[in-house]
Amino acid sequence: MDPPARYARLVPSEDAAPQLDVDQILADPGVRIVVCCGAGGVGKTTTAAALALRAAEQHGRRTVVLTIDPARRLAQSLGLTELDNTPRQVKGIDVEGSGGELHAMMLDMKRTFDDVVLQHTDPTKAAEIFSNPFYQAMSSTFAGTQEYMAMEKLGQLHARGEWDLIVVDTPPSRSALDFLDAPARLSRFLDGRMLRLLLAPARSGGRSMFSLVTASFGMFSKVVQKVLGAQLLTDLSGFVAALDSMFGGFRQRAEQTYRVLQARETAFLLVATPEPDAVREAAYFAGRLRDERMPLAGLVLNRVHRPAVPELDAEQSRVAAERLTELGGHDATADVLRAHATLARQAVRERQVAARFTEAFPAVPAVSVTAQPADVHDVDGLRTIGAAISRP
Repeated sequence: MDPPARYARLVPSEDAAPQLDVDQILADPGVRIVVCCGAGGVGKTTTAAALALRAAEQHGRRTVVLTIDPARRLAQSLGLTELDNTPRQVKGIDVEGSGGELHAMMLDMKRTFDDVVLQHTDPTKAAEIFSNPFYQAMSSTFAGTQEYMAMEKLGQLHARGEWDLIVVDTPPSRSALDFLDAPARLSRFLDGRMLRLLLAPARSGGRSMFSLVTASFGMFSKVVQKVLGAQLLTDLSGFVAALDSMFGGFRQRAEQTYRVLQARETAFLLVATPEPDAVREAAYFAGRLRDERMPLAGLVLNRVHRPAVPELDAEQSRVAAERLTELGGHDATADVLRAHATLARQAVRERQVAARFTEAFPAVPAVSVTAQPADVHDVDGLRTIGAAISRP
């Protein structure tokens, strides 16, 4: 049975998408990782926190949620003063009956990179790497480093074996696919021609990089120095030489984590809102997961609007409001009907947008979460979201 079918409820209408059974995912002891992914601003962080809380409270699982959200909303909603690169236990949640635990952490990109260096080099070489200007820039600001370090941290948490369930809130990248692409980009970087060129001095008995490059490539070296600058090229060469012994480990761990993401112990949940860009991103990601044979469990469609009286459509509401206005003395009721008409039209548009995903991926289970009247800022709000996802 493929992953979407595993977590689908039966629905009464044959035309409807299968209903996603999130509680089945959270309760399944064979699922050790849930990855929430999607475009930015669709509620990934809140969804990840709500699922982690529900897994601990309702299903008794020792859970850790890893967020990449720099806004620190997760810490605030869980009642923590701060989050850092170390899991912190969330106190005051209702786990007395279930026996579960909830821990939370926020990825510190540079700290994670530093920890990798310390773990895989001796102190002298680590100090050399830390002082290198190129390393200082790469570990803090280079595009793609955050996504790779998120994968690195996930691999670390998984390898420790301390958690029944790891819930990952993927980085707020330009594209959600950056999270999956980071290991491949790293491997391409490590295998690149320029990188091998920069490694050559360290592997040639310590000869000067510039003399080696000049002897080998003549005018090419002058062009490189002119474009990059001699000091930057020197810093880059030193950084690459210092990390040479670590490259195999980087690649190996990236490949191991990628295989874990392909395994049945992982469940990917796409998170989207009923907006064209968000649904388009979710569909693109679903296609990529399918191509990479990664277990897509379903779609969580956030911030869906539902009229209180669905049998009263927008046109009926508009006509009724006009008649009441003509009669006079019914302004308040007419305003309510106009508001209902607006909401009904919005609900129709949202269903049409969501249908683009369902038509492209009819076997993928989905669940819709009604838009909340206020932002989630505490544990009770996360419980409400968790219940809405699990029992729509």
